[in-house]
Amino acid sequence: MSITWSDAHESSYSFSLLRHACPCAECRGHENMGPVPDIEVFVLPEEVSPRTHLEDVEAVGSYAVTICWEDGHQYGIYNWDYLRALCPCDMCRGV
Repeated sequence: MSITWSDAHESSYSFSLLRHACPCAECRGHENMGPVPDIEVFVLPEEVSPRTHLEDVEAVGSYAVTICWEDGHQYGIYNWDYLRALCPCDMCRGV
C-alpha cells in the first residue's frame, strides 16, 4: 500500500508491516496503546498468510482507515499520524 503525503513524501508499506503494526488493543495490548508504532515491527520477518492478505481498506471519517484482513481481523484504526510514523523508508527510520 502506498500513500503520497501532502509534503510529496511517498510511503510504501508491505501488508506484513501493516499487520504487524496493527494499532488495535488486541494486537498491541491494552497497556501499549501509544500514538507511534513499536519499533520492533520494522525488524519482524515478512509474513505471507491469511493474516497478511488484505481484503479491503475502508475510510474512517477523514482521519483514518481500517484494514480488513483475509483472516477476518478488522479492528485496527490506522490514523494518518500513525501511518506517517510507520513509514518504513530509510529517511523516516533515520537509517
